[in-house]
Amino acid sequence: MRLEGHLAPRPANHRPLTPLDFLDRACAVHPDRPAIVWRGMRWDYAGFGAIVARMMRWLGAQGVGPGDVVSVMAGNRPEMLAAHYAVPAMGAILNAVNTRLEGETVGYILRHARARLILADAPSAPVASAAAAAAGVPATVLAEPGVPGGLDLLGPAAAETMGRLADGVADEWQAIGINYTSGTTGRPKGVVITHRGAALNALGNVMALGLAAPPPVYLWTLPMFHCNGWCHTWAVTAAGGVHVCLDRVEPAAIFALIMTERVTHMACAPVVLYMMLNDPARADFRAPGPVTVVSGGAAPSEALIAGLEAMGLRFLHLYGLTESYGPATLCDPDPAGVPDLATRARRLARQGARHALLSGAEVRDPSGAPVPRDGITQGEIVLAGNTVMAGYWDDPEATEAAFAGGVFHTGDLAVMHPDGEIEIRDRAKDIIISGGENVSSLEVENALHAHPAVLFAAVVAAPHPKWGETPCAFVELKPGATATEDEIAAFARARLAGFKVPRRIVFGPVPRTATGKMQKYLLRERARALTPEG
Repeated sequence: MRLEGHLAPRPANHRPLTPLDFLDRACAVHPDRPAIVWRGMRWDYAGFGAIVARMMRWLGAQGVGPGDVVSVMAGNRPEMLAAHYAVPAMGAILNAVNTRLEGETVGYILRHARARLILADAPSAPVASAAAAAAGVPATVLAEPGVPGGLDLLGPAAAETMGRLADGVADEWQAIGINYTSGTTGRPKGVVITHRGAALNALGNVMALGLAAPPPVYLWTLPMFHCNGWCHTWAVTAAGGVHVCLDRVEPAAIFALIMTERVTHMACAPVVLYMMLNDPARADFRAPGPVTVVSGGAAPSEALIAGLEAMGLRFLHLYGLTESYGPATLCDPDPAGVPDLATRARRLARQGARHALLSGAEVRDPSGAPVPRDGITQGEIVLAGNTVMAGYWDDPEATEAAFAGGVFHTGDLAVMHPDGEIEIRDRAKDIIISGGENVSSLEVENALHAHPAVLFAAVVAAPHPKWGETPCAFVELKPGATATEDEIAAFARARLAGFKVPRRIVFGPVPRTATGKMQKYLLRERARALTPEG
């Protein structure tokens, strides 16, 4: 087709893609539809728009304008959700900050992002305010309902009107957010995401999770600060659904909200699911209707899947990174087609096939060639498409390295199955080389997770004078459970080759990020300190 002048884009047929359009539409089409539930309070979409309008007015009064970075450190509450619309509507860039970070890292993020200001809720205020003072950044604390003081953006619904948010977006490639990586390997990097990518990933999530009809009731057990809640902050709005906000992840509260709000969807780290399974509030609980639960990270065990299904929860396994706006692949075996629980667990251990709006997810060998689809040959997962980041904030070298060869390099080692599904075997940096043999830390962790007393396990390399490295396991037991090092080692030995069995097992809490990822760089330091050869 020839690109003739009269076929060029024009205002009538082209405008920048942005997820802000989703709230514009929701407020225009169904303003009276329920939008937000939080601490017993409720807002319809007109009220949601009013919160956004108040935040925009306040940001303007602080001098926030196009290109400014606005940091927000808060739990899953209406203002955090509103920031995903108000900040980019000003032409500014949202920097959602992990609420579990310590002050030094928060200060680093504020300085590195060159934040114009930071908003924080009361629980995050001590860390945020101290970090902001050290970084020379203004800090404002959000008001708590019924408590004097703080910035109150949750006033009467009729007090403000929002206007058209998307009109403030001049270029779909402009940044909508900077999300700092979770710090599993050291200093976090600032991942820059665009209006275009956020809109497309959100719509892909509507398709992948079945959010379209009827409108979903989405329970916020996933932090909104993590990849912007996997873009569900925008996807649920696109579907005209209800955002059920939950400040703290507590199993009893999750069960209660599923019942009272008739929740249809939720997302979380695997650790949250194990918390639910092992909480006394679970007794006799069964969801009043179908609930889709999506998670990523550690492979689900048979016990986890069986426990979730007994509660009426349908499990989907996702894989992704901050650099891919969250979900990049999805594993969704049909329970009717895979009736056997053990087989279903093995299938759900896979990371599956590419997300609907990601154009490429492959496993490639070091030469850049696709690996055979044999379920055996390992390579690195590489991604390509509109839902891959623009790059790293103020880090051109890391950006070029990540995009070498025209694809995004994840650093995750995987195999490709004959049906085209991907299955992760390990992170490249987490492979343990013992006596010249590669040991997958993920394989050892999966074996340990099968023990009935184990809640969480992480395996790293420990230095060894003869073998170079040997596996060292850090094990967190279930509440009330007991086990010895010899017992766990014997259990692993019955399931693994001898050289893969951990030589040392350390009991205690496993350090994790707020999104449930194991902080293995800390564990590697501990393993070295525990080993004379270290």
